[in-house]
Amino acid sequence: MVNSWRVEIDAKNSAKNNAMRLMIFRHAKAEKSAPGMRDRDRPLAPRGLKEAPRMGAFMAHHKLVPRHALVSPSRRTRETWDRLAGALPGAIPVFYEDRLYDATPEAIVAVIKETPATIRTLIVVGHNPGLHETARLLIASGDVEARERLNEGLPTSGLAVIDFAGNDWKKIHASGGRLERFVTPRLLKTATD
Repeated sequence: MVNSWRVEIDAKNSAKNNAMRLMIFRHAKAEKSAPGMRDRDRPLAPRGLKEAPRMGAFMAHHKLVPRHALVSPSRRTRETWDRLAGALPGAIPVFYEDRLYDATPEAIVAVIKETPATIRTLIVVGHNPGLHETARLLIASGDVEARERLNEGLPTSGLAVIDFAGNDWKKIHASGGRLERFVTPRLLKTATD
């Protein structure tokens, strides 16, 4: 996988900036499986079709723009990424990674660790329970209220932003990150009502 990456150095996050940002995004709300349908083939539900671009607009407004995306190959994660990315500025290289489908936290972290050090901001779009458990595994500090909300669950279209000191993805480890923010569609709706 890593060999296929188009390696870019982000001028804003040059070697002088000794930090990395991981955005964990659970796919948007999906339809239930129809009889005979494979889980991987489930499309987004109408609610998911609305929430993903809304979360993308929030990310763009708050300058939470990844430089690269790792996305599970399921239909619902691909559709989520398409709608999310459509609200973000610029073209973001995306890599569909089969190991993210139905993945354990250890498998997700292993995929993240393959990210080249020149990439400072990465988004992973995937599934629970693996993504939720990965976020909980990696976070050691950050806003207490946000951490408590995240401990309760990572809902569909939920976004956890985790910052790490350092400049090498290979060195991320359990309890090594700080939760910068945790945002959900419900929280955005409450904030705008």
